[in-house]
Amino acid sequence: MGVAEAAVLAVDAGNSKTDVALIGYDGTVLGAGRSGGFQPTRVGVEAAVDVLGQAVAQAVEAAWPAGSGTGAGSGAGAGVPYAARVSACLANADLPVEEHRLARALDARGWGTATDVRNDTFAILRAGLTEPGPPRGVAVVCGAGINCVGMLPDGRTARFPALGVISGDWGGGGGLAEEALWWAARAEDGRGGPTELAAALPAHFGLASMARLIEALHLGPVPRGRIHELVPVLFAVAAAGDSVASAIVERQAEEVVAMASVALGRLGLLEEDVPVLLGGSVLAARHPQLDDRIGELLALRAPRARVSVVTAPPVLGAGLLGLDALRSDAAGLDALGLDGCPPAAGAEAKLRAHFG
Repeated sequence: MGVAEAAVLAVDAGNSKTDVALIGYDGTVLGAGRSGGFQPTRVGVEAAVDVLGQAVAQAVEAAWPAGSGTGAGSGAGAGVPYAARVSACLANADLPVEEHRLARALDARGWGTATDVRNDTFAILRAGLTEPGPPRGVAVVCGAGINCVGMLPDGRTARFPALGVISGDWGGGGGLAEEALWWAARAEDGRGGPTELAAALPAHFGLASMARLIEALHLGPVPRGRIHELVPVLFAVAAAGDSVASAIVERQAEEVVAMASVALGRLGLLEEDVPVLLGGSVLAARHPQLDDRIGELLALRAPRARVSVVTAPPVLGAGLLGLDALRSDAAGLDALGLDGCPPAAGAEAKLRAHFG
């Protein structure tokens, strides 16, 4: 198999799952695969890349089944390289040094003739931009944690370390759940003011009090990994008018806008007509109270910003970033037929239609 059979091997790897798509030069999705979460900080880089390899193997088999006569064979060890470019948007690639380290690890697998690694927030940014070509805008992701990136067509970026408390972050699903638990515990034992969270949080797990929930979380009957289930409870209590829950939601809106406006400022876009894309499970849930407050606050900081929620799968963004990179080099320009723009625009439109 020659690399011309696929333009991009797109990878979107989150903490809980990995999606891979092999994309043709005309925007056709040739094959796709899915595997587990990408957690190099827990299992090591090579073991984490092995998980990506499982999804790559599925995509390769779907694109070129064994015995099909393509020469690709079966599994991720046969017929490499598979694509002209690997475009990988990865969770836990929070610092440039981590991106470089992971790029070397992926490049060593030989899946593509060139390899680009970015933080997974860049996939949300590119997936949410409908204009063809390199990205111009800012994206904020609020899922398990919170992160923000901005990008200009000339390649300049704005970003944050997004390493949690040590890098000044607040919120995301984990942070919201912990904050709700903090206020609820203090409400029940008298150290804080009253809030309906004190009853609603333990009730979610069928428990009668915060004391019972604290014990269950500490001793294990309720795994700590389940606290993210409390985020919808928090928003429901806030929507019912609880002042403590509403204050937590308000603070989350402030954090989203703080990140977006700082990124816009670094890129000189605060006064520009520019998209601000919102993604991740917390923002994609479209909680009216959170959405409205984000809109109000951002209008004060960046009055011409256009806010929208990204619902397309992030692997689309990884694929589009790969096509963007091909357009920027001579081989890619020739392969994509970019003596005129329609073939490139057509490839992007076809790819979007597949994931639409």
